[in-house]
Amino acid sequence: MESIVGDAERNFQTIAHLAKAAQKQEISLLCFPECALDGYSAKDASEIGDTLESTWISRLRECSQDLGITLLVGMVEHKKNQNKPYISHVILSPEEEPAVYRKAHLGRSELDYFTSGDRFPIFSAQGTTFAVGICWDWHFPEMAAIYSLKGAEVLFAPHASPIIAGDRKEIWLRYLGARAYDNSVYLGACNLIGNNGKAKEFSGGALVIGPKGDLINQSYMGEEGILAATLSAERINLIRRPDRASMRDSFFLADRRKELYQELLELDIMDRSKMSKE
Repeated sequence: MESIVGDAERNFQTIAHLAKAAQKQEISLLCFPECALDGYSAKDASEIGDTLESTWISRLRECSQDLGITLLVGMVEHKKNQNKPYISHVILSPEEEPAVYRKAHLGRSELDYFTSGDRFPIFSAQGTTFAVGICWDWHFPEMAAIYSLKGAEVLFAPHASPIIAGDRKEIWLRYLGARAYDNSVYLGACNLIGNNGKAKEFSGGALVIGPKGDLINQSYMGEEGILAATLSAERINLIRRPDRASMRDSFFLADRRKELYQELLELDIMDRSKMSKE
């Protein structure tokens, strides 16, 4: 999706248009890119966005209810008595109150403009348990493991990755397959496309990965559109059942040894300036 910074009305109309198209394809859950409602521009964050009590959220919820679709929409979220907003993804389901995930791992260029989230919630809708991580979040494998252990079957990975960062689909395949494979989850990623109205161009791209790291579907669209995939409950239930049928269908997290992992909480990256040199 193309999203213009600060033009929430235009962006909302695009979201509603794509949601109607998704309903015709009998899609149950529809994920939009990072900051889709407000556009992505860290330097403009204080001037754009709104609260979860805004009319934008009410209108998105009405759209979800009218169409019977769960919408996952990126936004710049402001809160009272807080100087910097969150990069958030709001979850709007026909029969549920709006819920939210707030980006926990901010990129270094975002730290001066946004507040980091501090929770890893999971959500349930349309018979599916799922979770969200936003862009930079997915470079931290612990997050995917937490979600899987909490019962998430699908992970959504909305992005706002510019063209300058490189071919998004090629880069995604270097690590998102591992997040899905190691944690026995489906994973769906999508990205902004086009110009944000502030001279930044986004590369687009969307893909869906299976619980064994296999590429189920990938988009080569050069414009706005929907990448649809049907995810098999039987496949993930087979992998996650308590009695292991074969190594091929293993749920790796079931065999982890968490009593050995305390070091992970204590270690930090090595200061290379203090490393001995031969």
